[in-house]
Amino acid sequence: MGPDAIQLHQRAVAQCIDGRYATAQRTLDRAARLTGDPELIARIDGTRAMALQRTGRPDAAEALLHDTLARPGLSAHTESILLGQLGGLANYGGRLDEGERWLGQAIQRLSDDDVAASRIRMNRSLVRMQQRRLLDAAEDLERAVSVFAAHGLVTDAAQARHNLGYTALLEGDLVRALREMNEARDDAANSPVAEAIGAMDRAEVLRDAGLATEAEDLFRQAAAIFGAHRMPQSRAEAEFHLSRSLLAHDGAASARVAGDAARRFRALGNDAWAARAEGVRLRAVLGASRVGTGVVRRRASPADADRVAASLASHGFRSEAAAVRIAAALAAARAGDASGPAPRVPASAPMEVRLLGDELKAARAAARRRGAEARRHAAAGLDRLAAWQSSFGSIDLQTSVAMHGANLVFTGLQSAAESRRPDIVFEWSERARHLSQQVVPLRPPPDHEMAEALAELRMLRAENPAADWLSDPRAAPLRDRAREHQWTSVGTSRIDERVDLSTLGDGLDPDTALLAYVFTGEEIIALVVDGTRSEIVGLGDDAAVRDLQKGLRADLDVAASVRTGPMAAVVRRSLDARLAALSAALLDEPLRRTAARRLVITAPGLLNAIPWSMLPGMRGRVFTLAASASQWLHRRGSASAGTATRAGFAVGPRVARGGEEARLGASAWRHAPVVGDGDATVSRVTRLAADVDVLHIAAHGRHAVDNPLFSGLELSDGALFGYDVDLIPDVPRTVVLSACEVGRSSVRWGEEAVGMARVWLHAGSISVIAAPVVVADDLACELLGSMHAELAAGLAPAEALAVAADRLDVTSPFQAHGAGF
Repeated sequence: MGPDAIQLHQRAVAQCIDGRYATAQRTLDRAARLTGDPELIARIDGTRAMALQRTGRPDAAEALLHDTLARPGLSAHTESILLGQLGGLANYGGRLDEGERWLGQAIQRLSDDDVAASRIRMNRSLVRMQQRRLLDAAEDLERAVSVFAAHGLVTDAAQARHNLGYTALLEGDLVRALREMNEARDDAANSPVAEAIGAMDRAEVLRDAGLATEAEDLFRQAAAIFGAHRMPQSRAEAEFHLSRSLLAHDGAASARVAGDAARRFRALGNDAWAARAEGVRLRAVLGASRVGTGVVRRRASPADADRVAASLASHGFRSEAAAVRIAAALAAARAGDASGPAPRVPASAPMEVRLLGDELKAARAAARRRGAEARRHAAAGLDRLAAWQSSFGSIDLQTSVAMHGANLVFTGLQSAAESRRPDIVFEWSERARHLSQQVVPLRPPPDHEMAEALAELRMLRAENPAADWLSDPRAAPLRDRAREHQWTSVGTSRIDERVDLSTLGDGLDPDTALLAYVFTGEEIIALVVDGTRSEIVGLGDDAAVRDLQKGLRADLDVAASVRTGPMAAVVRRSLDARLAALSAALLDEPLRRTAARRLVITAPGLLNAIPWSMLPGMRGRVFTLAASASQWLHRRGSASAGTATRAGFAVGPRVARGGEEARLGASAWRHAPVVGDGDATVSRVTRLAADVDVLHIAAHGRHAVDNPLFSGLELSDGALFGYDVDLIPDVPRTVVLSACEVGRSSVRWGEEAVGMARVWLHAGSISVIAAPVVVADDLACELLGSMHAELAAGLAPAEALAVAADRLDVTSPFQAHGAGF
């Protein structure tokens, strides 16, 4: 005997959940032919309506539901289910108030069926989220979770937990959002469509966290899946979210994708979502999203902004309406027009819109030539962002969410540079540096699942040594698990307070000066501070420095590999000329202002790849690259090896003179263990790191530009990743990384950079010695091995490195990061 009508209806519901709507329609037809029960026929038609809506026929879906509800004799229970479906259609169509009305009626009438009422509460929570009534949405979802769990409905409970994560996202709690979504992931419905829906929500978390590239990949994948399943509404929603992400860094692409989404929504008759997409397109055209998006800024018609904003407000999207109005006013202010009333920012607006409002206030003040007021508004916005950031201990998350403050930073830096006041330039240099460096994390507890995920990733990297190994489909879920664990397990313990220029000056001894480089988005300036003066030095626009850096890494790589033979001199001359030109551009004028032998250098992302130790202007000087002057001042002296009694050495495979380097360094210390090639596993080295004051690792290294926390040091059983550092309960005060490239960092948003050296510093190390480029084994062995004589004698790391280089008469790319003295 074949399935009856009830079984076929249940099968069709499951097929709809899987996104197989054409198949579901055929199954519903079979069910309808097998029954004359008006109640079951009504439920079949309700499911048919949902399939029609999902496949781009919302008007037909709504007409079918109204016709079904008009049939006489239906039970109150069936009518309530149909009302809930009608409310769901209104929600999808952007008619939020109408949707909540239908859904509320359905819930009231289903008081005797907790499960059915909870499924409708799930839909009502979606309406309330869009209305920014997040507490009400969470209340609906928490009640649904409780009911589903009590009835053993695992998949339904997982969906409700996932949606609770989405409410956390809208509240700005990215860590809780990711945790809720991850906890629900294993129990959620398993189909391409269900997975695409979940992935799209997780992509929104990544987007708001500033990880735009990964978010956009997920949005594109979701759009493709929805397109393949003939789900035009869902496809257009994925494109809408993609355009929102592109708004942060590629305005031209954002406008194009948002325009496509708007056309799809209009074809579906969905005016509300079309207005949302048009709002993003208009913001992109106005160029009011982020600095450097590539959009040609032009004055859009005020009528366009008013029309789209009014449409958004009428559909209940008040925050998005405010964003459009602010974007129009911001474009006008940048063109010099600061007239007219400032748009109001709703109290419930998300962080992005509130920061956009601060940006508008700063831009209007700048247009009126009120520099102090412009900086005050920009600072208020950054303080707002810093308060949000302070809840994150993860360096990955801190650096990525800095995206939201990029324009405010550049606004403040430009105004500070125009003031030509050293105290103001210093304040804004420190604000820029502190966007990702202010939080010092608590060490997370040991986590075996995290360790297992990283071990699997090591195996995959060993199988595929190419630079794009993380693109392996097997690596993606493991990569996500490692990153998401780091986000959710690393807490915060304290914030390094920013110091002012006067406090810094009091803390500088007569032989020490600060060189703070600032990039305003238009020019580079240097602030020189020592015990006698504070002076601003203009270094011109960024074009010359960018041009000099274009071939720098290639020259350095070739010079490290070609050290003998007829080509060596040619290569060296080319490199020397480039280094001399960079030194002249960056150091000549600033160093004329100070005779200090020791330099604390802070530099923006633009100068991230400079091998400062190789610049001619640095000869005879000791320097450290500090995350910020404030952080250096708080931690100075802490890295002095005079208080260090324990050193440990580890040697990775295939390092020609690694063993010799480790033995030479260890000979300077009393009882310094050396973990040689073959024994230098990740677990062994991380245990060693937790037990010493000075850790020296000689290994091959590689910087991962797109995933900097997967930069690694090659050990016996694979790479020690940046994420592995979070598994070390107590990190050494001083870390020496005798490896290529691990002194490099990836620049994410303006000033923010992250790499292996920065990871150790963020974890609590005081100083890291590393190189940003390829280094010859001979040079590393001789310089770093002999440097330990100075470290063991009590010199600070930067001093020890400089003394060793001077004694050996060598120039190397190794440099101290953090509080090197």
